[in-house]
Amino acid sequence: MKDAVLSIKGSITSFIHKCAILQNELTQFYSTIQKIGDNKELYLIATIKCENKIQQALTVLGKADHVFTVQGMSVHNVKIQRDLHTCHITGCCVLSEEQVLIVDNSNNKVKLLNEQYQVVSHCCVTAKPLDVCQITPSEVAVTVDDGSTTHEIQFITVINSQLVIGRKFQLKHECTGIAHHDGDLFVTSGRELYKYSLSGKGGCMLYHDHVQFYISNFGKAPYIYTLFQDSLGPSTGKNHRGFILISLEICITK
Repeated sequence: MKDAVLSIKGSITSFIHKCAILQNELTQFYSTIQKIGDNKELYLIATIKCENKIQQALTVLGKADHVFTVQGMSVHNVKIQRDLHTCHITGCCVLSEEQVLIVDNSNNKVKLLNEQYQVVSHCCVTAKPLDVCQITPSEVAVTVDDGSTTHEIQFITVINSQLVIGRKFQLKHECTGIAHHDGDLFVTSGRELYKYSLSGKGGCMLYHDHVQFYISNFGKAPYIYTLFQDSLGPSTGKNHRGFILISLEICITK
């Protein structure tokens, strides 16, 4: 199972990297076009120079509904006896070929599944768990948030197929998504992206936007991505239905 996941991640990483490069180049092209205005001669020259990039973008994008083909699907019941609500799984990560960790948002639980996707261990958290990322082969970090006063990162360790609650640190902002890279945690509040050390130090804002975005750990660096078109329309020059590679970490504010 882990080999299949890594293979899919590699394919997605390559695709995202190509999209990120082309998005940057096309954004620069759009900016140039805006500066040219009504000058048709300069517009023609700019279009000719960027025609190759536009064609590359169209080739990479192709038909989005044909990028992936579902080979199969199975349904598993992860509800346990103490669950009071229907399970709502908002995050997961593959720890090994035999272990998958999921966060059950509606029941305030983190659950460990075996190779047959049966719950073999669980632990409760103080509020709603929203996302999870792997820190080491046996340790994960979970975002826990009630949308009001509780905003924290909870660390959990897997020991002999049992979940053990570890340290945690508080945040001053909401935490909906999380990724780990090179000893740092990247946490999103939904519209801002922050960078923290594993001890909770930092709180450096790297990025912010007016539409909600998510974060993922595909490949060697984290990506943020959005699912919806720019709500302000084409005047901003951004297409928010895409991916952004976090390759340059510059603090906007702390």
